Amino acid sequence: GDRLLVILNDQADVSQATTMEDVAARRHFVYATLVDHADATQADLRQQLERFNVQYTPYYLVNSIEVAGGPVLRMWLSSRPEVERVLPVPVLRPAPLPLTAGPVTTAPETVPWNLSLIAADRVWEELGATGAGVTIGQSDSGVQWDHPELRDSYRGGADAHDYNWFDPWYHTAAPRDPGGHGTHTLGTVLGNTTGVAPDATWFGCSNLAHNLGNPALYLDCLQFMLAPFPLEGNPFQDGDAQRGANVLNNSWGCPEIEGCDPDILLPAVRALRAAGTFIVVSAGNSGPQCNSVDSPLAIYEEVLSVGAVTQSRTVTAFSSRGPVTVDNSGRPKPDIVAPGAGILSAFPGDGYRSWEGTSMAGPHVAGVVALMWSANAALVGNVDLTEQILLETADPDVASPPACSANGDRPNNTFGYGIVNAYAAVERALEITGGQ
Repeated sequence: GDRLLVILNDQADVSQATTMEDVAARRHFVYATLVDHADATQADLRQQLERFNVQYTPYYLVNSIEVAGGPVLRMWLSSRPEVERVLPVPVLRPAPLPLTAGPVTTAPETVPWNLSLIAADRVWEELGATGAGVTIGQSDSGVQWDHPELRDSYRGGADAHDYNWFDPWYHTAAPRDPGGHGTHTLGTVLGNTTGVAPDATWFGCSNLAHNLGNPALYLDCLQFMLAPFPLEGNPFQDGDAQRGANVLNNSWGCPEIEGCDPDILLPAVRALRAAGTFIVVSAGNSGPQCNSVDSPLAIYEEVLSVGAVTQSRTVTAFSSRGPVTVDNSGRPKPDIVAPGAGILSAFPGDGYRSWEGTSMAGPHVAGVVALMWSANAALVGNVDLTEQILLETADPDVASPPACSANGDRPNNTFGYGIVNAYAAVERALEITGGQ
C-alpha cells in the first residue's frame, strides 16, 4: 500500500549543543530536545490520524510522520498548516548490487594495497593508533556480525543485540546481511586484516535490505545511530544517546526514485553533527559526468563526501563529480577521495571479496577518523577541527585532471582536496591539546 512522509514546518534548533564542551551532554541535549519538540509539534496531527484510524510512525531526527495512505490523505495532509510538504515513501523491488565484485577468496596474508596507500599501516606501527575506544555506526544492507574480521569488534557480542542492532525492514533479532554490501564496507572500516581501524567497535542497522531504501528507512537508522534502543524499544522513549556512534559510515544515497528530495535529510545531518557525530558519506557512482553528486547525504555541506581512486591514484570513471546543482548550491564535491577499486574486504559466509565503488572508498575515511580520535581523545566530538585536519593533510598527488573544475585548485569537483592521508592526519591530531 501507499505510504507517505509528512514533513512539518517547525524543525527543532539544536545548534546550542555546539557550545557544550562535554560530548555526553551534547548528545543528551540533542536527543532530548528533538524528542520533546517532535512530541509537542506533532501532537494534534497524531491525534487526528488516530481519530481516522490511520497507521503512522513518528520521527524526531527530522520532525516528520510516516503514514499509510494514498492521494486523498495526501491532499488533506498537504492542506494542514503545520505541514511543509508530503513525500512518497516507496518500497521498491530489490536492485542489483552496485558495480562489479570479484570471486569469493581468502583473507589477505599481507597488508592490502589500499591500506598502505593511505598509510594506515604506518599509523599502527609508528603512532600506535588502531581505533580503540571509538564506536562506528554502520547503516547498510546489514552485517555478518560473527565474520572473523568483525566478530571481536561487535559491541553486542553473541547475545547482546539490544542497542546494537536494528532492522526496520524485518525486525530480525540479530545482525544479518543478505546482500554482502554492509559486511564488505564495515570490513574496510575496522576488519582485523582488511580494516583501517581494526580495534574500533561497531554496531549496525539495516536500511538497504533490498539494496534500496526510502526516506523513512534512512531516518530509522540515523535515529538509531544517534540514540540506540532495545530490539523491541521505542525510539522516542528508550533511546540512549550515550550509546550512540562517534563516527557514521554511510555507503548509500537516497535519489528521487527512492522518495527523497534534496533537503529531506538535511535536518538529520545537522542534528547529528551538532551532537558531535562525524558523518562520512560515499559520493556516488554516477561519474564521470559533472554535477553527478546529486542525492542525499553526499550533497550536504555538513558531511564529508568521498570519491574513489585506483591503486595508481587515478580518480575512477564511476566516481561522482560535483558541483552540486540539485539544491542550487553549486558547492564543490566530493571533499576527499580514497581507494575504491579492487578493494578486498569481508563477505558473508566468512569469505572475502574484491569490490569497487565509492561505497568502498568512504569506509577508509571513517576508519581514519577513528584512528585520529583513538590517538587523541581531545578531538572526540570536535567535528569541525577533525574535518579541517583531514582536508589540510589530504595528498594532492592524484593522477587525474579536475575535469569538472575550471582549474586544478583545491578543492575541486573531481577529487576535492586529495587522497586521505591517515599518517599525516593522525600525526596532526596528536599535536592538538585541550578540549573542544
